[in-house]
Formats: sequence, C-alpha cells, structure tokens
Amino acid sequence: MLARKGLLPDGFLLTRLAEDQNQPNRSRSRCQRARFITKTGSCNVAHKNIREQGRFLQDVFTTMVDLKWQHSLLIFTSAFLCSWMLFAMMWWLLAFAHGDLETRDPDGEPGPVPCVTAIHSFTSAFLFSIEVQVTIGFGGRMVTEECPLAITVLIIQNILGLIINAVLLGCVFMKTAQANRRAETLIFSKNAVIAPRNGRPTFMFRVGDLRKSMIISATIQLQVIRRMVTAEGEVIPVCQLDIQVENPLRSNGIFLVSPLIISHTMERGSPLYELSAQSLASEDIEIIVILEGVVETTGITMQARTSYTPEEILWGQRFVSVITEEDGRYCVNYSKFGNTVPVRMPGLSAKELDQTRGVQEDGPDQVHMQGWGLVRAGRGGFRRGGRTCHASAPQPWYAQSGNTEKEAELKGQKKAVQLEVIGRQVEEDALADMSD
Repeated sequence: MLARKGLLPDGFLLTRLAEDQNQPNRSRSRCQRARFITKTGSCNVAHKNIREQGRFLQDVFTTMVDLKWQHSLLIFTSAFLCSWMLFAMMWWLLAFAHGDLETRDPDGEPGPVPCVTAIHSFTSAFLFSIEVQVTIGFGGRMVTEECPLAITVLIIQNILGLIINAVLLGCVFMKTAQANRRAETLIFSKNAVIAPRNGRPTFMFRVGDLRKSMIISATIQLQVIRRMVTAEGEVIPVCQLDIQVENPLRSNGIFLVSPLIISHTMERGSPLYELSAQSLASEDIEIIVILEGVVETTGITMQARTSYTPEEILWGQRFVSVITEEDGRYCVNYSKFGNTVPVRMPGLSAKELDQTRGVQEDGPDQVHMQGWGLVRAGRGGFRRGGRTCHASAPQPWYAQSGNTEKEAELKGQKKAVQLEVIGRQVEEDALADMSD
C-alpha cells in the first residue's frame, strides 16, 4: 500500500521480501509464542469477563471513537434515522390532532389554516422532518403561526439536530486524526541485532520516519517483558523492566531527521547482561520499543510501538549504512533499511566476557579491574613485563612495598654523606692554596 502511494520505493519492499525468504524462520520449528505487542504496535491482550460494562457508557465519546469504522457508521446512520423518524411522528400527530389530514373538497370552502402546510400523510411528515433537521428547505412545506406547539417542536428539533451533528462530526474528526495514524509512516527494522560496539556487546535496532515533517521532542523507551519468580515463589507472568538507551546526552531524546540505530549496551545492571547466543533461543523474553513525540503539523502527541522476540534478534549481525552524501545533501536508501552483515563476535554473554577479562564484583554498585594494565596470562593469573601475579594477590604489581621505600631513604642518606666529604676536601684545598 505504501509503495502504491509513493511513500516507499519498490526496491524497499522487494528487499524485505527477499529477506523474509532467505532468513530461516526459527519460529516454525517451535511453538508459537504469544507476544505482548505485535509488530504493528497493537496490544495483543484480550479482556474477558468484564462485569462493569456500564463504565464504558459513562464515557460515550471515547467509546464511540474507539469503535471500529463499520460500527461507527452504523451508529451515525441509526442516530440520524431515529431522530428523523421520531420528529416525523411528532409532526404527523400535530397534523392529525389539528385536523390537517382530513380530506376536503377542492371546490368547497377552504378549511382552517394548517399547522404545517402540505402535510397529508406520514411520508410528507417524514420529508418535512428531514428538511427541518438538515436545513434543506425546499419551500413546499413550512410551519405557520396557527399552532404554537408546532413552533416549539421546530425549536427542539433544531437544537437536537445541532447536538447530534456536533457529536458525530467530532467523532469522525477524532477517528481520522488519531495519533496512531501518524505512526503508520514510522518504521522499525524487522529484526534487532546484537553486535560489539566499543568493545561491549550491544543490542541495536533501527527506526526511521518516512515523512518530511518531523516528530518534535521525540523520546524512545525500551522495556523487557519476561516471566519472573520472586524469592517467595510468586510467579509474575508479565514483568516489565526498563532498559537504558545508549545516548551521550544521558536522556532518551532523539532527533529523528534520518534513520537512527538505537543501541543499548549490555553491561552490568542490564536485563540482558546474562544473555548469550546459546541462551537466546530458549529465553522467554520480549523487548518492547515505544517511540513518543509531538506531530509537527498538528501538535498531537503520538506513540509508535513494536516489539522483538528472541526469534527476531540476530546474534553477531550489524546494520549496513543507508545514508550517503550526494549533491551537497544527505540521501537515505530505504531499500537497505533492514539489511545486516555478519561480524566476528563470541557467543558468550556480557557477564561471561567480564569474567574472562578479569572484572570482579565488590558490591552492588562497584565493579573494578583487578590491577591496572593487566593482561590475561592463563587461568587464574595476569602478566606484565614477563611476570605473573595471581588474582588473589593482596597488592597489584604497581604497589610499592615498605622495604623499597626504606632502601630509597638509605640511598639518599648515603649520597648526602658523600657530598659532605667532598665539600670538606674542597674547603681544605682552598685554604691550603691561600696559605701558600
């Protein structure tokens, strides 16, 4: 659909189809997992056994906006037809009570002035009701001053008709201008990747905006949905854990003028710290991405969502570049939006890599290296300059012992004695020269 509208090039869709065919589908060989958020951003939650259904009627406007289009159109049509039929019945009763429906001889004496002219049946009363409520006014039927009750009914129908028009038109406008409509042109990469960045395993995915109008104050948030069991044995089926987005500004704000690669470093304190290539396939987790911002053209707050399951996370892959510089401006090639390339990366988790590199934990908030500048020299030891020291040594190699300090002091005293002797010899030689 987006390709037919010209929003996406045909190459983008062809490339995505080729990726779907070439990439092995690991979910077919396993049981289909239920996901919390679908790839389109809708919540995959079914609400059942709701006993307090009356709460939805207390907020009728929101309930009508949340309805599907076919149900909304049915309600709109029924509201207009019911109001026209109700007032048509009232106009017919007025005409019947006043005697306007009685047949008269056209050659005889004229009858009394009717309440509403040219009403002879219920069909003509229904047509007059439509003319009054939608203010068409064909000119064949009109209210006279004969019946004050007819004037009152005319006022009531006009006011009620304006209220119905305002509510229904407001619902139509809100349904067409909903914030999730803007999210249709925000795209996320189909797969997320885990690749090394600055020497650390990093979780990454790509997000882009197809429109030229920007998202103001755009922020992105990551959450991990997983099943957890507390120390007391309580099972939490849906536990939400926040993930810190890697950003030099120490905030979740992004400037979405071109496709960006959002990253999260898998370090200590991260919910993905113990995730490895082998355990990724068996993990029951789901990473949810939430992008929020203000639409520049309308000023409406919008939100786009997607999620990644373990089958959609590629280990040892990296996104290719999609931005090039041509004719003095940057160009984005969306045909490579989801393309990845393999990179050399061990299958160990970030925790195992830290243990291999010699990172130890001294407390809940302290992590430091065992010695500065140490290099791994086999199991249980480090080396520097051909010397090996064990991790259990009380002091690193750069620490100076007390014996060394004493030796330095002794050497300084020895040098001072030598200088005094040399000074005395110089003074004696000078006195001897003067006496001569």
